[in-house]
Amino acid sequence: MKLKLGLPKGSLQESTFQLFQHAGFDISTHSRSYYPAVNDPELEILLMRAQEIPRYVSEGVLDAGISGLDWILENDADVVEVADMVYSKNTSNPIRLVIAVAEDSDIQTVEDLNGKRIATELVNVTKNFLCEKGIDASVEYSWGATEVKVPQLVDAIAELTETGSSLRANKLRIVDEILESTTRLFANKDAWDDTWKRAKLESIAVLLQGALRARSKVGLKMNVPEDALDTIIEILPAMKQPSISKLLHSDWMAIEVVLDEIQVRDLIPLLKAAGAQDIIEYPLSKVIP
Repeated sequence: MKLKLGLPKGSLQESTFQLFQHAGFDISTHSRSYYPAVNDPELEILLMRAQEIPRYVSEGVLDAGISGLDWILENDADVVEVADMVYSKNTSNPIRLVIAVAEDSDIQTVEDLNGKRIATELVNVTKNFLCEKGIDASVEYSWGATEVKVPQLVDAIAELTETGSSLRANKLRIVDEILESTTRLFANKDAWDDTWKRAKLESIAVLLQGALRARSKVGLKMNVPEDALDTIIEILPAMKQPSISKLLHSDWMAIEVVLDEIQVRDLIPLLKAAGAQDIIEYPLSKVIP
């Protein structure tokens, strides 16, 4: 049996492939290939635009797929969410769909969009947002280069942003936020009702989320004299409690802990000053709670 899985081609492709690699799936493809090879004989992968994946999953062409919540909503896709995975093109943060205008625009609030023209790739999501706010505006599909259309062609845009740098570079100002979107693993309803496919998807979700948790974590090992143990433990943060074992024929202890990578820079000098030796920092592939 095989699970037909749609993965995003384009801006999310590299970060998705890296995530799968850390989860244990080695995916390789040629530049013009839409059917990458994977080291799991139970997977059949198809690369396509993230915008299209929810529709093909909903219609049963694919068993499951990975795309953003924004495109699931845009396609009004009737799918089952398997896992919420917070990663995007450049960061480990959600992306936002925002309404933006020119820096010198008179438009200050979403209410000022009444009677205005808005360009976006996410037409349905934007229309629904404006309808809920009671705003009557013209929303048109943008085929690309959306930021440059303000103010000559349209009054505002609804655009996805990860860091806001592109909006700032084009001298645009955010007026309101429509939604916050994260990457989702989701399934066709019939596939989810299939015992084998559901178990396969749940296993993939565990591995992918474990790989995501590991991105900001590292492991730390050290040897500590027994009389400095209490001091070292007070210094160390940990996901739970540190692992402690006694070194053979010695009054030294071995400590191992998992912690946020950002903490290590300041911790290591403190640990060294408190008596820790043989300190080793190592990366993690997966963290499974």
